[in-house]
Amino acid sequence: MPTAPEVAAPSQPSISYSITVRLEVPAGGSTISSLTTCVERAGGIVTALDVTASGHDRLRIDVTCAASDTTHADSIVAAIREIAGVAVHKVSDRTFLMHLGGTIQMEAKHPIRNRDDLSMVYTPGVARVCEAIAANPEDARRLTVKRNSVAVVTDGSAVLGLGNIGPAAALPVMEGKAALFKRFAGIDAWPLCLDTQDPDLIVEIVRAVSPGFAGINLEDISAPRCFEIERRLRDILDIPVFHDDQHGTAIVVLAALTNALRVVGKSLDGVRVVMSGAGAAGTAILRLLLEAGVRDVVVADVDGVVHRQRPNLHESLQRIAETTNRAGLTGSLKEAMDGADVFIGVSAPRVIDGSDVARMAPDAIVFALANPNPEIDPAEAREHAAVVATGRSDYPNQINNVLAFPGVFRGLLDAAAHAIDDSLLVAAAEAIASAVSPEELNANYIIPSVFKAEVHTAVAAAVKDAAERSAKVPTSDV
Repeated sequence: MPTAPEVAAPSQPSISYSITVRLEVPAGGSTISSLTTCVERAGGIVTALDVTASGHDRLRIDVTCAASDTTHADSIVAAIREIAGVAVHKVSDRTFLMHLGGTIQMEAKHPIRNRDDLSMVYTPGVARVCEAIAANPEDARRLTVKRNSVAVVTDGSAVLGLGNIGPAAALPVMEGKAALFKRFAGIDAWPLCLDTQDPDLIVEIVRAVSPGFAGINLEDISAPRCFEIERRLRDILDIPVFHDDQHGTAIVVLAALTNALRVVGKSLDGVRVVMSGAGAAGTAILRLLLEAGVRDVVVADVDGVVHRQRPNLHESLQRIAETTNRAGLTGSLKEAMDGADVFIGVSAPRVIDGSDVARMAPDAIVFALANPNPEIDPAEAREHAAVVATGRSDYPNQINNVLAFPGVFRGLLDAAAHAIDDSLLVAAAEAIASAVSPEELNANYIIPSVFKAEVHTAVAAAVKDAAERSAKVPTSDV
């Protein structure tokens, strides 16, 4: 009988490391059951097993399984090779297969079947539309793809948790972002990966291409340059500029915190919040929390608590010092944790531990959002905190920007908005929080799934309404 060799098993298999192994095995006996046992002993999870060809003596089988990383996937394949009578023919990484040729494409809205179609979609008929827009530039929103288009702009300097990997390596992420815009909000988004990290040049390039878009989504641009780029673009463009790493994260954090406080019976204006991280995400979260009514916040970075007397503060940290830390705390992040009601981390792995959470106030809330490795192991945090959230999909309460940016831009585009302000972000957060009903709300469900369709329509409606009520944005029937 074939045997399944023992292999050391890494933890946390994930579909993102899913492989399909094409095999030939004997038609009889217990080989197929041995395959499943082998993968499980190697620490993987079999998600599909398909017979793709059959003969009198041999079967061709595709085994699909989840691993925890590429090294683990290789060890699973090695274990399968050791099963007597099994021949491994091909191993496919399903994630790479999904990205072959990219994940998005352009499609025409109208078929071009004959000369009549061609003469209207293109020349000579298109000239009439060009002349109409030249006479009235606002018609570009009505008569072109502009009305439903967003530019997803990056310089590749802060991509996911990978760091400064450059514009070409950032393109798969931008494609994925564009796919999410389409899937959840019906928006045509276009990746623009810029081969420069000069703020002046980025601003000028985005300004120059802006006539073709109704909104700009800045993505994966490192701090503090991202603050300057966003500010300058907002000053010169007549379309909304949204930095998802800042504003998208802030919206979802505020929504999740709103519901977490409902679970523990506390209020935004009555809690003390400790934040770890003062980069793009941390700064935006802080700004939105203050806008929403939080009064007592202490922020720490790699050099400790931010306070007014701390020397050599960058301009962005100086602004934080002026609006936070009303008790004048100094020292380390760990020291600031004493008696805090809420911890929000957007920084680095393992900066706090269970003893720090244990010193927080009763019914503490911990948002450990560093990804993929959070500021504290979620299981350790749960030993002391009432509510725990992370940025990961394999734990409850995932703080996921996908809940925010599609609906936010859908609302902005539907309102033909020319700008975006904090009131719109708060409205989006309230809509996300309200998508969890009182009957659904509990410590392990403070934030809805991204696949809950009504979330995105609710966010879009709330942002559109807030935009049309804003003094900066005229109501439009476009």
